[in-house]
Amino acid sequence: MKMIDFPEIQFPIQGIDEVKIPRMVRVRQIYADDRIEDIRAHLTKELSENMPSGDLSGKRIAVTVGSRGIPDNPLLVRTICDELKLRGAEPFIVPAMGSHGGGTVEGNLEIINGYGITEESIGVPILASMEVVRIGEIDDGAGTPVYCDKYAAEADGIVLYNKVKPHTDFKGPHESGLLKMMAIGLAKHKGCSLFHKQGFDTFAERIPKVAEVFLRKATVLFAVGVVQNAYDEISEIRVYPKEKIIEGDSELLTIAKERFPRFKFDNIDVLVIDRIGKNISGEGADPNVTGRGFMPYFKDDFHTRRLLIRGLSEQSHHNACGLGLADITTRRCLNSVDWESTWVNLTTNTMIDGGKIPMYQNNDYEAIRVAIRTCTKIDYAKAKVVRIKDTLSLNEFEISESMLPLIERNDMIKVLSEPYDWQFDEDGYLEDFD
Repeated sequence: MKMIDFPEIQFPIQGIDEVKIPRMVRVRQIYADDRIEDIRAHLTKELSENMPSGDLSGKRIAVTVGSRGIPDNPLLVRTICDELKLRGAEPFIVPAMGSHGGGTVEGNLEIINGYGITEESIGVPILASMEVVRIGEIDDGAGTPVYCDKYAAEADGIVLYNKVKPHTDFKGPHESGLLKMMAIGLAKHKGCSLFHKQGFDTFAERIPKVAEVFLRKATVLFAVGVVQNAYDEISEIRVYPKEKIIEGDSELLTIAKERFPRFKFDNIDVLVIDRIGKNISGEGADPNVTGRGFMPYFKDDFHTRRLLIRGLSEQSHHNACGLGLADITTRRCLNSVDWESTWVNLTTNTMIDGGKIPMYQNNDYEAIRVAIRTCTKIDYAKAKVVRIKDTLSLNEFEISESMLPLIERNDMIKVLSEPYDWQFDEDGYLEDFD
């Protein structure tokens, strides 16, 4: 890892003494809360009804595991592998996450092991490699090659397993999900880098083209797609045979967009995010929530004047992709970043703005006051401030007292507390959001 020790910083800020951090209240947003209660039973039923028939005795089957966080991830992977074993197969896991984890075997393993997916917990081998096999190319004017992980390409079959969700950098009928796993996840660092050369504005058109080639050339058996509700719980698990994967991916994306958590208000002064990370979003903090992204169409989703990012998730493994979207951060956050891993990921996907270093302050207290101070034409005492744990956690969060009149007639937002002052420790930091 390559870390940088950022020094304490002091500089004069005119008017900062006028800024008083507003009192906050805890609120809850109401969403559809249907969820799958018995994950194993539901997935087992889906597999029994939709896995292709045929003898798998002695067949080596690769099961993909990506870098996105999924609730009950080890249980889902274990269930897939157990069902394959019941058919006589010899399943193994392949990390499929493009350039995440610093584009290294060790980084890939660290990420999936961090989710509790180990050889011991799942009961199958994990075969990790950055080697790929070229299996074709697409007709996109650039002759972009299609690659597949070496171990998956050599297997008797491939099972695609991934979460389906709106992507952070493009919009289309197929975004982050089963098709992207073929186009980028299994292409590893090399294929991922080559695919990104044409830019995110081409993804919606080119990802399905890669999937068509991949499904024709590779030994894909079936796919398992997962969708989460706004409470970060699993609401859909569906198994698609090979010939229905493309259609199924689009179907799940439509559902995922309906379930995706968003703020039920707009136009605030300061948004404070406790943590960002690759397990949360490709850009650390999802622009579908924050309105902050590198593509122009996210600018209309949500509006905040200042974005403050306090830290990184443990599962990010110090990858700070997306930190460049923040206006301000803290010294502690910057000192926790592995800049090498972050910049490997960003040069691969070409979005190097995501690795820019925001203005920083020595602690949360100072950073929050500067964020408020630099909002123009506002009454500092009535600053509209929102604080969330991360962009997956929009069920309960904090808003400033001045925002109460804006939500009092909204039946989808419930106030859970009386106004209170934020408590900072002796070093000027807030406790992480509970």
